[in-house]
Amino acid sequence: MNTFDHPDTDHELVQWRHDPATGLNAFIAIHDRSLGPAIGGCRILPYSSREAALQDVLRLSRGMTFKCAIAGIPYGGGKAVIIAEPSRDKTTALLHAMGRFVDDLNGKYITSFDSGTTLADVRTIGEVTPHVGGIADGFDNASQSTAEGVFTCMAAGWRHLTGADLAGASVAIQGMGQVGRRLAALLYQAGARLILSDVDPLACDGIDGEIVAPERIHNADVDIFAPCALGGVLSRETIPEISARLICGGANNQLAATGDAERIRDRGILYCPDYLANAGGIIELHYQRGGGDRAALHRHLASLADTLQHVIDEAQESGATTAAVADAIAMRRIGAARL
Repeated sequence: MNTFDHPDTDHELVQWRHDPATGLNAFIAIHDRSLGPAIGGCRILPYSSREAALQDVLRLSRGMTFKCAIAGIPYGGGKAVIIAEPSRDKTTALLHAMGRFVDDLNGKYITSFDSGTTLADVRTIGEVTPHVGGIADGFDNASQSTAEGVFTCMAAGWRHLTGADLAGASVAIQGMGQVGRRLAALLYQAGARLILSDVDPLACDGIDGEIVAPERIHNADVDIFAPCALGGVLSRETIPEISARLICGGANNQLAATGDAERIRDRGILYCPDYLANAGGIIELHYQRGGGDRAALHRHLASLADTLQHVIDEAQESGATTAAVADAIAMRRIGAARL
């Protein structure tokens, strides 16, 4: 078993562990703990290289710092990634090895589920470490809260643009995973018209909506575009092809580059910063770990609409992008915690 620290000046800790006996090949990154212990999901993907996995965990953990800050919860940003094919390589032994990796950090990092992992996987990891989130009794899968947070922000953004609710609005959802499917159900109940896409066509089964090819979903003729798959979908290449008036989805790291927020603004599209839109899941983990009740959780989720409106107002007043304003709000909260 090999473990080493990776130097990175923007992060408090970046560790890699390789355990040939179980197949574990994983990174844990802790970005900032000014607000509290680092929290973030464990992602299992067949990354093309260890460098690709490292870059993903660095970006994701940094995003978690900003997500916790904008959500107003007492946690910092962390993330874990395992280089593996989840459908083939995920075993109890591998998950236990990951749990020991988490446990060796002595509570600096709390893990949960993400792409390629499930609630059952987190329970398996939790058999060897107490530093897990999302498995408390009396709560649903935290993906439901993520979807509710996206829906809340989407409704607020659409109301800002049109003064109307989502009934009759057309929404293109990219990615029909745990969050995308739940968001689709909420939108269907609200009377929205759905356009759906996933790299696995079977993922769209059972949902009432038009299905389009994955390469066409971003430029569908719709009112709202909801990226709910992997990151980097809003880029120099795709932004000019987007016809939606509002972008609001559950994916992390939606912007391929910092300048893409300006490209979105310059096209007259309202962008809800990804870590604000998808903060619902981490908010639920906070209430699960802190012993809060579901009524308090739903009040907190509803408050995301107020936060988004504040971001929009400040962006309009300053001329900055909504992404830059959200970053500034998060940094102010992190800075205050450091005093």
